[in-house]
Amino acid sequence: MYITNENNHAYRFGAYGPKYLTNGETNVDLGVVVITPNENHPCHMHVHQEESFLGLEGECNVWVNGALVVLKVGDYLVCGPGDSHFFENVTDVNFKAVFIKAPRLDVKDSVYIDWKPGMVYDKTKVIQ
Repeated sequence: MYITNENNHAYRFGAYGPKYLTNGETNVDLGVVVITPNENHPCHMHVHQEESFLGLEGECNVWVNGALVVLKVGDYLVCGPGDSHFFENVTDVNFKAVFIKAPRLDVKDSVYIDWKPGMVYDKTKVIQ
């Protein structure tokens, strides 16, 4: 058994960013992410993991493989292995979501891609 409380974990950047509620204790990585107004999270994909998101507060533009999805409260989005995703909060309130990465891996599975909205989408532009 594993039990924890969100308040026992810290966001990566103080009051925002991701915070993991599991990290090696279970078969998945689960956490909460806060994206502040006018903030974005760089385009990336996972080679072997799927990553899913459940919107809890606010809304956020999520560009999946170059296509726009507006993630709102209650929406559930699954990005499979190889699906690139870029988060952009264009609102004036925080966006908060639960994220799940599965299966849990002991090695970093993220590959960052040189892409932002307005650019021609090409997931082969990997940042080394």
